[in-house]
Amino acid sequence: MSRTHPAQPDPRATLRSGLPDRYLTPDDIAETFGVPLETVYQWRKKRTGPPGFRIGKHLRYDPADVHAYVSCCKDAA
Repeated sequence: MSRTHPAQPDPRATLRSGLPDRYLTPDDIAETFGVPLETVYQWRKKRTGPPGFRIGKHLRYDPADVHAYVSCCKDAA
């Protein structure tokens, strides 16, 4: 008997439909923006991408901060 695991929701769809009920991981950010994971880490190092924060050793992003970052980028264009 095979056990199926629930599929992870697409973070891009989650961001479009409203704030998710969890903080985003660097992998979520990379997938959302369609960039390599290393790019997300470079953004953090250079302070050019959405602001992240640490919970212990884990890097997380607040979806509201990601929305604000995207809005700021749109306004600058």
